[in-house]
Amino acid sequence: MLVSSETEDPLYVEMYTDYFFGNHTSDSNSQLRDSLNIMSTVVYSLAFVLGVLGNGVVICVTGFMMKKTVSTVWFLNLAVADFLFTAFLPLSVTYTALEFHWPFGTFMCKLSSAVSALNMFASVYILMMISIDRCVSVLLPVWAQNHRSVQKASRVSLCVWVLALILSTPFFIFRDTKPSFFNEEVINCFNNFAFSDDFTPEQIQLRLFRHRAITVTRFLLSFAIPFTVIVACYAAIIHRLRKNPNLASQSSRTFKIIAAVIIVFFLCWAPFHVIVLMELTSHQYSSVLIQNVITLGLPIATSLAFLNSCLNPLLYVFMGQDFKDKVCKSIVKVLENAFQEEDTQADSKTVETTQGNENSKL
Repeated sequence: MLVSSETEDPLYVEMYTDYFFGNHTSDSNSQLRDSLNIMSTVVYSLAFVLGVLGNGVVICVTGFMMKKTVSTVWFLNLAVADFLFTAFLPLSVTYTALEFHWPFGTFMCKLSSAVSALNMFASVYILMMISIDRCVSVLLPVWAQNHRSVQKASRVSLCVWVLALILSTPFFIFRDTKPSFFNEEVINCFNNFAFSDDFTPEQIQLRLFRHRAITVTRFLLSFAIPFTVIVACYAAIIHRLRKNPNLASQSSRTFKIIAAVIIVFFLCWAPFHVIVLMELTSHQYSSVLIQNVITLGLPIATSLAFLNSCLNPLLYVFMGQDFKDKVCKSIVKVLENAFQEEDTQADSKTVETTQGNENSKL
């Protein structure tokens, strides 16, 4: 279980992160912990159904029914990342329902964790590229009209997938299965950072070092750095739109959809990273309160992060156009409206006109 000052058992029994199942949790929290595990099972099941169906529809529409644009390339890749993740959720549902017994073997333990990490990295980097693309389109509309293309967006998406695959490799390498420390009939899927079953002081220190390195790297590369870029892009966009109300009206629909997707991603993943960083510091500064917050808070944070993969299709539909229109039109038309490429030529003309008016005043 969790390596801390209170226990010498360094098994990490986790769903997505190093999730301490709570064998050392006080009896007063046992009933609440069981309720949280039931909640997690329900949320994972809901995310699986909605995520597979919703992202499957988005993939069909953006991949096969709509005209290829830069925007559809971004949203197609985002849907593929979420679809892959939600397709593996039945494994997590089973693992939680069996009270963290993994019956699927070592390879599937490794693959499930790697797919989760792949989704995390791919999603946030696609959102980052969407933000950069929107920033360039607003700040440099003429340049964007001449240089933005489906082919370039596809190449960038491929690079994002390669990078995400590389970053998710450690989650495949370190993942392992082993009988539980407390019950040998229960098989845990955990991070074996030392590649060893020995729990000597040296091995424990190696586990802690690699655990810290991966946790900090994951936080920086999958959250802090990408969202810094995203915030910078949207700060520049907002600054420009305030100067040009006409450009703001032309970009409002897609801007709102993209902003909503990014905000939801942040709200779903921020609690997860906060709890994980708390768990990291608890190895040195452990207290009963912190351990209880981690043990009871992590299932909620993880469930929220998992739920993110099924929310994007709902955002596309309910922000694509007015609700009455959605009732009258097919889901395909709704998604077409949500992903419709904006007329960058109109944007460029607006900028040119604005610049001409400013020059005439001089």
